[in-house]
Amino acid sequence: MSNLNEDIRDKILEWVSYADDDLIMAKHGLTIEIGNPYKLIAFHAQQCVEKYLKAYLIHRKIDFPFTHDISQLLELCLKVTDMVEEIMDARKLTIYASTLRYPGIDRIVSKSEAISAVDIAIRVRDVVRRSLLEDGIELNE
Repeated sequence: MSNLNEDIRDKILEWVSYADDDLIMAKHGLTIEIGNPYKLIAFHAQQCVEKYLKAYLIHRKIDFPFTHDISQLLELCLKVTDMVEEIMDARKLTIYASTLRYPGIDRIVSKSEAISAVDIAIRVRDVVRRSLLEDGIELNE
């Protein structure tokens, strides 16, 4: 364990826990065979990515705005690490943050888009967790 302030470590662990819960929901959604809510699967994948990036920013003591914009969060991360280079495609998940959760938006999320969103979330999770571990932050599996 690094010499992280206990409060910061607890915040990181809390954000990671919430992110992992979103990923669990997204993965479970893919197992639903009838009436599959692909837009909600994509939403939970986006939320997983957003929360993992925010956990990393907390670790690096970088303030971030209240935003669901993955591009903005990735840009903040790029200021202190190049680990995000391999997850830049996560930017395309921003659309799933809110616009698809409310009526009136004529955008359908396909099964392949939902699967891709979950795959990206898994990759972001792996990259951020590896980076946190390299910095001495132990995370529960």
